[in-house]
Amino acid sequence: MNKLFSILMLGSCLFSKNESDDVKKNLSVHLKPFQNYIGKTFKGEFSNSTPEKPIYDISHWEREINGNAIRIMHSVNNGEYGGESIIMWDDEKESLISWYFTTAGFYTQASLQFEDDKLISVENVKGNKNGITQVKAVIEFLSDGQLLNSSMYFVNGNWVDGHKIHYKEEPDGKVVFK
Repeated sequence: MNKLFSILMLGSCLFSKNESDDVKKNLSVHLKPFQNYIGKTFKGEFSNSTPEKPIYDISHWEREINGNAIRIMHSVNNGEYGGESIIMWDDEKESLISWYFTTAGFYTQASLQFEDDKLISVENVKGNKNGITQVKAVIEFLSDGQLLNSSMYFVNGNWVDGHKIHYKEEPDGKVVFK
């Protein structure tokens, strides 16, 4: 009897793993442009990074809520800063929307749209201690699977350059929160 139970459990685990892999591929039609990034981890180097003072970001992309959302977690320099985004389709707005929560204690709400191979977001910022009230960000999805991320910040009534980050897939990368 114990052998039969063991065989049934092993078979159940094997079949559920295959089912899980198939389920990972199911995304809302509005989230399909993210398909190639789901389940992957990326390491991005900031444009102002130097050998003496490296600045890098690790991000991990996941399918969530039965394929109705994308979750992106990231951390800068092993947890010095980090955050988590949830992206979903809003039927009422007929647009992608997102929420971003940070280790610095502020959060954003954004509307997003695709233009060619670029994801463009305009984020309203709440609780930023540096006076940033909006962020415009562009993520460019490159044909080789890499990503370019650039942003501008609205602070004290002016738009200023934000960050620029070039990401490459890093399968062993880990998002770290302290």
